[in-house]
Amino acid sequence: MKALDELTFDNRFARLGDAFSTHVLPEPIDAPRVVVASDAALALLDLDHAVTQDPVFAQLFGGHTLWANAEPRAMVYSGHQFGSYNPQLGDGRGLLLGEVYNDAGEHWDLHLKGAGMTPYSRMGDGRAVLRSSIREFLASEALHALGIPSSRALCVIASDTPVWRETQERAAMVLRLAPSHIRFGHFEYFYYTKRPEQQKLLGEHVLAMHFPECLEQPEPYLAMFREIVERNAELIAKWQAYGFCHGVMNTDNMSILGITFDFGPFAFLDDFDANFICNHSDHEGRYSFSNQVPIGQWNLSALAQALTPFISVEALRETLGLFLPLYQAHYLDLMRRRLGLTSAEDTDQHLVETLLQKMQGSSVDYNLFFRRLGDLPAEQAVARLRDEFVDLKGFDEWAAQYVARVARDGASDESVRRERMHAVNPLYILRNYLAQKAIDAAEAGDYSEVQRLHTVLTQPFTEQPGMEGYAERPPEWGKHLEISCSS
Repeated sequence: MKALDELTFDNRFARLGDAFSTHVLPEPIDAPRVVVASDAALALLDLDHAVTQDPVFAQLFGGHTLWANAEPRAMVYSGHQFGSYNPQLGDGRGLLLGEVYNDAGEHWDLHLKGAGMTPYSRMGDGRAVLRSSIREFLASEALHALGIPSSRALCVIASDTPVWRETQERAAMVLRLAPSHIRFGHFEYFYYTKRPEQQKLLGEHVLAMHFPECLEQPEPYLAMFREIVERNAELIAKWQAYGFCHGVMNTDNMSILGITFDFGPFAFLDDFDANFICNHSDHEGRYSFSNQVPIGQWNLSALAQALTPFISVEALRETLGLFLPLYQAHYLDLMRRRLGLTSAEDTDQHLVETLLQKMQGSSVDYNLFFRRLGDLPAEQAVARLRDEFVDLKGFDEWAAQYVARVARDGASDESVRRERMHAVNPLYILRNYLAQKAIDAAEAGDYSEVQRLHTVLTQPFTEQPGMEGYAERPPEWGKHLEISCSS
């Protein structure tokens, strides 16, 4: 493993020049201290946990010092926000410190969120607060542990620096990692500002750095767009299958790599509700849970518009048409696995849809239902879960179909079925009330609960002795927390 001063930088995005980003130094926060760090994320940089004990660690990720080869840049981009085009956004409170490549040959962006004002801060102060930094850290690492593509989080650094949101809070920084921080909005920015040379340079950079296999195709840009469509179809299928609601699916929050990106008022479903809105600022429900699929397609169409200088409209339309069938195939495959099925039948989609219809309005805990379904043989499991449903007759009809379907699937060994189901159905989920309890303790100076919750969430499928409280259904107050974009 390496020491902090042994990281190797290769700042490829910075070399694109000032049309793409602006050199900005981070503004340090007062009395920086480590709240939590991810050993798995540290390992991506060939670092181990011991480096977090070095005082330089908090200084680096609290904005006080930099590596000699870091080139902090605030990226410029635009995007559609709640359906309306915003011509210039950019990194208003984050900085791409540089790109590190590890011993495995992987490149990782080091992006410091909450690093102070940039030319793109607009009316903001460029700061992030402790609560939002903790939420992003926990979500990034929890999604990764679930197998959902996501940016990663290295650490959260707390401070004594006061900031004002609805009330006075304290500033914090979170260091996130991703192979790229390029968004749909990057392409939109150069398209709508009519800068074809820069747009072409951006496209060539993305192809060479992130989609090199597409350069071997007759139409590289079309091949790249298809890959982006495929990745986003799979990503959103995983969101829907595990009940994750992003909350702010603006095009500037959509990664060209198809990873979960820019965490704001996210939430996992507690009780199943297809119409769930996790962002209390989303008054029209544009980004409700059930709308994530059509919005994903809408965002891809916005990216397609920005790629019209490189790809024919007909080819873009044809490729966009792949999104929904790909999504449906990935989603149904995941839901079959969640139900413990290893084979495919034509009626499986109806089986899934009917179950969700019966869950709607019954206050059934979404993820715990699937976990409990695998605890016992199918017939016994549905009998135990029956009382959670309002429409008992309707559930009995579904249960009979499910038990018959399991029998046709041919899984005779119940221990194997249980192991298979528990490998895909998490016992521990990042619930908003758990995050809030950890935040409350951290704001009082106790970081142990953040660290404990992070540890639990790194193994979501494995029962952990002494951690039973993290697997319980939330209290009623925990189901109704209002989360906003304010950070």
